[in-house]
Amino acid sequence: MAQGYVRSSDLPQVIPVFPLPGAIILPRGQLPLNIFEPRYLNMIDDAMAGERLIGMIQTAGPLSERPPLVRVGCAGRITSFAETSDGRYLITLTGISRFRIATELQVTTPYRQVRADFEPYADDLEGPDAFEGLDRERFLDALAPYLAARGLDIDWDTAKAAPAEALINSLSMGLPFEPAEKQALVEAPDLRDRCEVLTALLQIDGAGGASDEDTPPRVQ
Repeated sequence: MAQGYVRSSDLPQVIPVFPLPGAIILPRGQLPLNIFEPRYLNMIDDAMAGERLIGMIQTAGPLSERPPLVRVGCAGRITSFAETSDGRYLITLTGISRFRIATELQVTTPYRQVRADFEPYADDLEGPDAFEGLDRERFLDALAPYLAARGLDIDWDTAKAAPAEALINSLSMGLPFEPAEKQALVEAPDLRDRCEVLTALLQIDGAGGASDEDTPPRVQ
């Protein structure tokens, strides 16, 4: 059960969306966000007064004032909130369930809202995926050169011990894949498929260019 939601019908039909290319959230994953644009400060205010749900979704076209949206995103619940002295909001979203956009609504709010269909992803609410087919050694062997090529680092002890869902979803969210690759990870039917997509991306991109940073950043 995800944050008290038992069935997809328990989730609100209309949710605000935060279009952000390259940023995804997955069920039970956690995504920190630094909110500073006035329209999204407004969105957070309204969300905090209601269900505290926001749909994270990528855009499907070039950047513009109102770019088209991809069809599948993931709703997250605000589980941490702080306001800075300069008026920004620092929030954490915890992933609840993926959704398909049924339609985008014509609204007077400065942020966008959609009618969300959660039914195709009802299994997201059932709790952590008990996928036991992860070949962890093969997976980490694919991960290591990808990270090394980009000057990234992780806590390897944690990676070796983490539950499969936490490992696969956190890397899917945190690694710097292209938006289309991120979307493939969001739309993977289940954790087994997401693991296969992620492993393929790591193997294909493992020889990519290194980071320009002198100090390797750490993947959260």
